[in-house]
Amino acid sequence: MRVKICGITNYEDAKMAVDAGADALGFVFYRPSPRFIEAKEAKKIIEKLPPFVTKVALFVGMSAEAINGAMEFLKADIAQIHFDVDEEFFSKLNCKYLPVVRAKEKKDLKKYGNRYKIVDAFVKEYGGSGKRLPIEWFENRDNSNIILAGGLTPENVFEVGRYGFYGVDVSSGVEIRPGKKDKKKVRKFIELAKYGLRCG
Repeated sequence: MRVKICGITNYEDAKMAVDAGADALGFVFYRPSPRFIEAKEAKKIIEKLPPFVTKVALFVGMSAEAINGAMEFLKADIAQIHFDVDEEFFSKLNCKYLPVVRAKEKKDLKKYGNRYKIVDAFVKEYGGSGKRLPIEWFENRDNSNIILAGGLTPENVFEVGRYGFYGVDVSSGVEIRPGKKDKKKVRKFIELAKYGLRCG
């Protein structure tokens, strides 16, 4: 199972997450978030990262044109579209993108069809709240195109392994404080998500 560590605000945390085995890093370009990072600072971090690490830029409430411009500047790999948009919006993007389903009920899991997507719990503040989705929503269905987010921690990520998710996305669950990651929590989370190991 792939692991994305989101809410990266500094190079030290980025390098630590990569060294621990993270497949992707997320950078938040939503100013009200406590994990917000300026584009020029994110660009500096992205330029230092080793190959084979996916750089994900999270956007809320921005136009397709603005997202295209930001992605070109950042040289990020994927735009995470963390707000409700339609097919016309996607058609205007010049970059690879990953829609987010902010699920209120089980039927929301069908949104965006068979596209790869992040499924998060609906919260007004757009993620990072630690709110979990009912895991039973994912019973007896194909979850291979879903990246699960919302309330995941080193203590509970082991539980989701049997549901066949493509990946998991964590932010607040591996932090000392908003925007600052905890090395032990990051390492333990990745080990449990990827290998199901009960590490210290």
